[in-house]
Amino acid sequence: MARERELIRGLHNLRPRHWGSVATIGSFDGVHLGHRAMIAQLNQRAQARGLPSVAIIFEPQPHEFLSVEKAPARLMRFKEKVQALFDAGVERVLCLQFNETLRSLSAEAFVRRVLLQGLGIRHLVVGDDFRFGCDRSGDYRLLQTMGAQSGFTVEDTTTLQVRGARVSSTRIREALQQGDFELAQTLLGHPYRITGRVVPGRSLGRQLGAPTANVRLHRYRSPLVGVYIVRTTATDGRALVAGCNEVDGVANVGFRPTVEGADARPLLEVNLFDFSGDLYGRELTVAFCHKLRDEEKFASLDILKARIARDIEEAKHWLALNAHRRE
Repeated sequence: MARERELIRGLHNLRPRHWGSVATIGSFDGVHLGHRAMIAQLNQRAQARGLPSVAIIFEPQPHEFLSVEKAPARLMRFKEKVQALFDAGVERVLCLQFNETLRSLSAEAFVRRVLLQGLGIRHLVVGDDFRFGCDRSGDYRLLQTMGAQSGFTVEDTTTLQVRGARVSSTRIREALQQGDFELAQTLLGHPYRITGRVVPGRSLGRQLGAPTANVRLHRYRSPLVGVYIVRTTATDGRALVAGCNEVDGVANVGFRPTVEGADARPLLEVNLFDFSGDLYGRELTVAFCHKLRDEEKFASLDILKARIARDIEEAKHWLALNAHRRE
């Protein structure tokens, strides 16, 4: 019998009914093919034991807490990650606030407080390079020792390789930065995409002849900056244009350097081809297909307007030439 999916925020929200589980731990940024192989193993072990599967994640991600704005760009927002974990079959997600208190926990204290006292785990699945605890002092051997003492078992997973190299969030970020969307899609198992809610803007796109839907990214950094060809869908399933819920377009991800008073945080602006209407408040998923150019600062809005028109023309030409890839 399938259990209801549940997001648990913090150890203080754990209840007696959460006791006893099969768990895994990680950042899971991107929930890529390597992560999903681990989750598949997690789910198999949980089903065999008749226990719920739990993914333990952290917010902010540890490297964001430790390095702040020098941390690598996030592949996905917290909400997207939780949904992707549920979609992969995880039944519960336990999100721990990563702060100085958690950072300072020894590996042994983390096992006792989180895994034993908090969740009462029966089995743990971890990556083959998993390290944890203060100064990353905990490893697989420590987990085996503590498991034997405390009544839980532990197993690692084999690193998934694609095209002769390890599947990782770092490799996906590098592929995106290089504009290699085909490789990013191969490693993710789907096109790289961003989901977010449309918010009111300054209607500048309309003045420039290309009305845009504005989506705030809510991240320190974006793995993408520039102008891209995209395919957009509405997560509510309602048609965006005349009976169709998939619409091609051009998107700018960045900081709008030509616009005075632009936000210091990245913004996703999407121009949907042949669309007219109001998208405020609707949630969109934007899938990235091809990079047109880097973001630029133009001498005037008139020059920017001409460049946007050219971007749209180039995008439609690329889409026509690559229509066979999208059938």
